[in-house]
Amino acid sequence: MESLTAIIADTNFTMVDWGIVLVYLVLSVGIGIFANRYVGSLSDYIVAGRGMRTALGIATLTGTEMGLVTVMYSAQKGFSGGFAAFHIGIISGVLAFFIGVTGFIVTRLRREEVLTIPEYYGRRYGKGVQVFGGIMLAFGGIFNMGMFLKAGSMFIVGITGMQSEAALTVVMVVLLGLVLFYTVMGGMISVILTDYVQFVVLSFGLVLATVLCIYHLGWNHIFDVVIAEKGEVAFNPVAEGSGFGFDYVLWMAFLGLVNCALWPTAVARALSCDSEATVKKQFMFSSVTFAIRNIVPYFWGICAFVFVMEMPAMKEAFFPAEGAGTAIDTLYAMPVFLGRILPVGVIGLLTAAMIAAFMSTHDSYLLCWSSVLTNDVAKPLLGDKLSDKGAVLLTRVFVVAIGLLILLISFVYPLQADLWDYMAVTGAIYFTGAFALLAAGLYWKPASKGGAICALAAGGLAIFGLPAVQGLVLGILGYSIEQIADFGATFSSERVGLATVALAITGMVVGSLLMPDKNTNDDREVG
Repeated sequence: MESLTAIIADTNFTMVDWGIVLVYLVLSVGIGIFANRYVGSLSDYIVAGRGMRTALGIATLTGTEMGLVTVMYSAQKGFSGGFAAFHIGIISGVLAFFIGVTGFIVTRLRREEVLTIPEYYGRRYGKGVQVFGGIMLAFGGIFNMGMFLKAGSMFIVGITGMQSEAALTVVMVVLLGLVLFYTVMGGMISVILTDYVQFVVLSFGLVLATVLCIYHLGWNHIFDVVIAEKGEVAFNPVAEGSGFGFDYVLWMAFLGLVNCALWPTAVARALSCDSEATVKKQFMFSSVTFAIRNIVPYFWGICAFVFVMEMPAMKEAFFPAEGAGTAIDTLYAMPVFLGRILPVGVIGLLTAAMIAAFMSTHDSYLLCWSSVLTNDVAKPLLGDKLSDKGAVLLTRVFVVAIGLLILLISFVYPLQADLWDYMAVTGAIYFTGAFALLAAGLYWKPASKGGAICALAAGGLAIFGLPAVQGLVLGILGYSIEQIADFGATFSSERVGLATVALAITGMVVGSLLMPDKNTNDDREVG
């Protein structure tokens, strides 16, 4: 069976392509230096002074949400699930349009003029809930981001054909260093400027690569191979054996809502807009890109599957016979496929586009989690002791600290499921409780501090949807490997996620009714 090194060695990537990538990286660093002169306050640093309008908002929202990790986990889902995976992207687009039409949650948050979601917790439920919510958000968000760096670096290694055993580590360190530099320098202003450039580069790269995939494999041939190898399960997400099912589709529907109305990096764009009307337009028009950001990489993953199944050596490497060795991680399939079919120059442009996607996600996420730790943990605890300049400095320190932490997670955490499923569960540590707090706080007057604490605590239980956590806990309790596997099949990530959502909502309702706030502000606007 061929090794990973042998599989990735045959690539069309040349020095010409490296030159294209280098030019783009220099441009990104220059933007960070340029943006630094416009940062004067914490509001400038976190929400760019709330001056973003519709067109720029759509570009920067797309640039952030269409990250390289999105391309990688979506391609992996397409590789394993076929066209049935498209339901995730379709649901995401429909719900983004719903948020745009109704303004559910996001317009009310913009009206509050908060810098972060936990800041709203503080206004609605008190400082203690703000700090608790900020810690939960940062914990879930950083854990969620833990695989971004590794997945993005795997793409670079796979498409460029790097041969060194240390290549993955070197790429991870270099890319993280670049992102840390311009995020620390320019904050949200830097993020918005780079996201706009990345949106243009990325859009061109996606279209061109998709056309070449179809040209190389043939439109009808792609379907013929998928049907022959997978059958009905490749097209029906609720068919037995599809790897999805009704529970999974329902979980994806909730995640589609979360991605727009609750996920902090998307909400940060709403908070940066110049008006509530702009917020609605931003999400309404971005609904198409919310769908495309998944569907196009799913298709690349499907094309990679077709390519692999027709190459005996690669098929054996990715799908070895029992006892024949360890399979190559399916995250490598898509970049290896593109590295072999794209011509010189085009492959450099696409790699630059993917690095753009990598950086546009990392800068936004680093800024988001660091600003939460500053604005919603440090400031409530320190009060007047933290000046505005001190808050900006502390946020920059957190950016670097979080960057080093995700580097550590990338090295030590054993990814035992598809990357997308890992991200859904780790994100649920935050958003299951956040949904209860925001929906109840904005639309239900009796929502109380006691209910908020119950909902946040319940949301944290989502971590038990991770196979590695299940294995660790059950192993300590003395369960066998077979028993742990059976437990994981019964309590899958989507079932744990849905149960946690129900538990958080129940905690909010019951906790609010049993522990009402003593000094309720009767003039508070809800409903």
